[in-house]
Amino acid sequence: MSVSHASVHPVEDPPTTEGPNNPPRARMKDVQGMPGTPGGLILRIAQFFFALAALSVMASTNDFPSVTAFCYLVAAAGLQSLWSLTLAIVDIYALLVMRSLQNPRLVSLFTMGDGITSTLTFAAACASAGITVLIDNDIGSCAQNHCVQFETATAMAFMSWFTALPSFLLNFWSLASR
Repeated sequence: MSVSHASVHPVEDPPTTEGPNNPPRARMKDVQGMPGTPGGLILRIAQFFFALAALSVMASTNDFPSVTAFCYLVAAAGLQSLWSLTLAIVDIYALLVMRSLQNPRLVSLFTMGDGITSTLTFAAACASAGITVLIDNDIGSCAQNHCVQFETATAMAFMSWFTALPSFLLNFWSLASR
């Protein structure tokens, strides 16, 4: 009868991360772009500046209140800039005190907030782009309007959405992978 015999193989201890030559290991959950990471802080700052630029450029024109889509863009960009600034401050605090922001309730709040603000910003940018194309191409009255400012504000809103989308997707992925 042929029977295999069990053998014991020694397993090495993983090296410790304590000491001057061994930096602390990064956890798998700390993907750059998520809350509490330097990449997440960069995304939040970019969101804030693009939304603030869209808000400032659109509000600097005197005839934006006459078009509902432009008013919507100002409101959405204002909300996006406040949300991004608040979370940038939270990210700065988390980085300074070296805390992880991977609490499930906190990640849920970030995910819902990012989803709502990015959707509103995208919808406002699309509506403003439609009105800008209407004024420029179809009506042909850019001489009487501030088309360059409208186009710039719309582009900044799209850039704000483009930087808000990775934050939402990474938070959603983190939430879904629990």
